[in-house]
Amino acid sequence: MRCPNPKESPNPIRIYKSPKSSPSQFTFMKFSLSPFFKSPAITVSPKFSFSIASAAMSSSDHSPPAFDRPRSVIKKILAKLQHEGDGAVVRRGIGRNDLKNLDPFLMLDDFSVSPPAGFPDHPHRGFETVTYMLQGGITHQDFAGHKGTIRTGDVQWMTAGRGIIHSEMPAGEGSQKGLQLWINLASHDKMMEPRYQEISSDNIPRAEKDGVEVRVIAGESMGVHSPIYTRTPTMYLDFTLRPRAQVHQSIPDTWTSFVYIIEGEGVFGSSNSSRVAAHHVLVLGGGDGVSVWNRSSKPLRFVLIAGKPLNEPIVQYGPFVMNSQSEIDQAIEDYHYAKNGFEMAKYWRSQ
Repeated sequence: MRCPNPKESPNPIRIYKSPKSSPSQFTFMKFSLSPFFKSPAITVSPKFSFSIASAAMSSSDHSPPAFDRPRSVIKKILAKLQHEGDGAVVRRGIGRNDLKNLDPFLMLDDFSVSPPAGFPDHPHRGFETVTYMLQGGITHQDFAGHKGTIRTGDVQWMTAGRGIIHSEMPAGEGSQKGLQLWINLASHDKMMEPRYQEISSDNIPRAEKDGVEVRVIAGESMGVHSPIYTRTPTMYLDFTLRPRAQVHQSIPDTWTSFVYIIEGEGVFGSSNSSRVAAHHVLVLGGGDGVSVWNRSSKPLRFVLIAGKPLNEPIVQYGPFVMNSQSEIDQAIEDYHYAKNGFEMAKYWRSQ
């Protein structure tokens, strides 16, 4: 997906590693950067515990806290609609003026795209993208020859590393919806070879009890573990709570965490907090876990995402995220001249 404005084995995960690029055979490439740099801006896993409560228990506001240091909501942001890519519409929760990043997270988009709109050929360097389909499908293809379609409930975890040029286009008629998260890479991983992990919906671990269902995209919850390998340690959980259910999910104490509400409304952090409706990003403060209550008459669905901060400088220019301005200048030069990871861009165009 384009930038924020500064954008078969028995294993259920399919992993693809891009071949090393061949040396450049030419002197200058006239690639246009303008579609990708609208607003330039300088800017494994530990053990988790989880508890749930039945509907009868969840109606009480006087039960003791589930954690010694419960996390509370310290910032609430409504992800407003904006246009992105070629005719697509996104709700951007992270990667905007009031929340430029949330180390190690760089961007979160709740996207909706219908043909002929989409995200045509564009580059990335220095981070990972995680695409989680909520409805429909997206077809991805890149200059290293990888092509595939992810559909409702599927996940693609792409490590751009030293460089990828790819396209992401709707795979059918009507609206195709999903979430795309950008996760920063540590300085020693930014120039690694690109790789992919793709996992189908049927192979995403899940658990359900007492009105709470969780799909474990990354990390661990309710005693189940994701097979996804996260280079930057990350937890990514998709929760659905029936009316009157509650959940208590531990989070590593030093990790950054946030919630994005997909549908419904819920109470987050403390039992006496006000309900928060769909399309809000809730940044959580420090602590050892978060509690959530569904006091409405409709299901509540949200993703809980957490990651280990890198605590490194972030310098971003559109789809390039590095640690210094000189590295950004080098990325732009490499892209223009099709070298150092972008060699295969000389003749490639998506079909």
